[in-house]
Amino acid sequence: MNQVKTVMLFAALAGVFMAAGYAFGGQAGMMIAFVAALGLNVFSYWNSDKIVLRMNGAQAVDSNHSDPAIRTYVNDTLDLARRAGLPAPKIYIQVTDQPNAFATGRDPAHAAVCATTGLLRVLSREEIAGVMAHELAHVKNRDTLTMTVTASIAGAIGLLANFGMIFSMGRGEDRPNPIVMIAGMILAPMAAGLVQMAISRTREYSADAEGARIAGNPQWLASALQKIERAARGELNHYAERNPATAHMFIINPLNGQGADNLFSTHPATQNRVRALMDMSGDGHTLRTETATRTARTGTAVPVTQRAKRGPWN
Repeated sequence: MNQVKTVMLFAALAGVFMAAGYAFGGQAGMMIAFVAALGLNVFSYWNSDKIVLRMNGAQAVDSNHSDPAIRTYVNDTLDLARRAGLPAPKIYIQVTDQPNAFATGRDPAHAAVCATTGLLRVLSREEIAGVMAHELAHVKNRDTLTMTVTASIAGAIGLLANFGMIFSMGRGEDRPNPIVMIAGMILAPMAAGLVQMAISRTREYSADAEGARIAGNPQWLASALQKIERAARGELNHYAERNPATAHMFIINPLNGQGADNLFSTHPATQNRVRALMDMSGDGHTLRTETATRTARTGTAVPVTQRAKRGPWN
C-alpha cells in the first residue's frame, strides 16, 4: 500500500511541477519542468536521506561521542531499533533549541533519525524514547521515502515559483499570460502544501500507534508531544524556517507561525494525537507528565528517571 501511495505522490507532485512550468513558460516551460521533475524524482530516491539531513544541518553522532548524554541517546535509539526488528539507523542531532525530531531515508536499510539538542534537553529519557520510537515507526512503515520525496519536490516547486520570471522568456503563443504566471507563482506552492498536508495526518497517527508499541508505553510519547508542542512555539528552528518544505517530516510542526509558511498545517492537532495514545493505554484523560516519566516497562534498556522534570540531558 505504501508503494502505491509513493507512486501516486510522485505523479501528483510531478503534475504540479509541470503545471507550474506551463504557467511560467508555456509548453517549453512545461517540458523543462517535466524533465526536471523526472530527474528530481530519481535523484530524490537515491539521495533522499542526504538531501534532508543537509537541508537541516544534521550532524552524525555515534556511541563513541564525547558527550555521555549523546551516547545515551544513541544507545537507546539503537536498542529501540533492535526491538522493532529494524537495521541500525544512522543517528544524527540538529543543533537548535527547539525540541523536535525527524526520520528520513528511502528504506529501513538506508534510514536516518535525528533529534534536536533542544529535545534532548527538555524531555526526560522515557519521553525521548517515545519520540525516537515514533520516528523508527516511520522507518518501519516506509513513510520516510514518501516524506523525503515530498520535501524535495515541494521545495523545488517553491523555488520554481520564486524564480518564475526565468521561464517567461517564450515568444508568440508560447509566451505565458502574465495573469496565469502570477497565479501559478501563488498557487503552485499552495498545491504542493496541500499534498503534504493530505499525506501527513494519517501517517502521523499511524506512526504514533506503532511507536507506542515499539517503546512499550503510549504515555511516554503522549507526554513528549505535549511538552514539544508547548516548547516548540517559543523557539525558532532556523533550519526549518529556511526549508519549510521539510516541516511535515518533524514530529511536531517546526514552523512557529512568524511567516506565511504556516498557512497549511501538516500535522494533526496534538490534543487529538495525545487522546489516541491515551486510549491505547486505557486512560482517556489528559496525561500528566509526572505519570508518564514514572512509568517504565520492566526489562527495557530505558530506565526510569528519578525526577520527572529533569532528563539525562538537563
